[in-house]
Amino acid sequence: MAWIVLVISGCMEAVWATALGKSDGFHRFGASAVFVLGMLLSMAGLAYALRTLPVGTAYAVWVGIGAVLTVAYGMVFDGEAVSAPKVLLLAGIVGCVVGLKVLH
Repeated sequence: MAWIVLVISGCMEAVWATALGKSDGFHRFGASAVFVLGMLLSMAGLAYALRTLPVGTAYAVWVGIGAVLTVAYGMVFDGEAVSAPKVLLLAGIVGCVVGLKVLH
């Protein structure tokens, strides 16, 4: 169960990071509210997962999921540059996250 919660909280990290970028320095209420809710859910999930998973592994997985999803969102919806090396590096992060789960 901790792994499922950790993956969901990693997704919530991408939500709050993206919302923070869209909040215009907290001047947009909707994006700011999504940021706060996403951060609360993300941190609560990470805290729950840390009850049974090692902090180093859980944090690396959480950050990896959040980073990959945030970049992918930017490439698909916000016009962030897409290149083969960037996609390969993101795939490497995904591979490392999967590897951490397999080795656990």
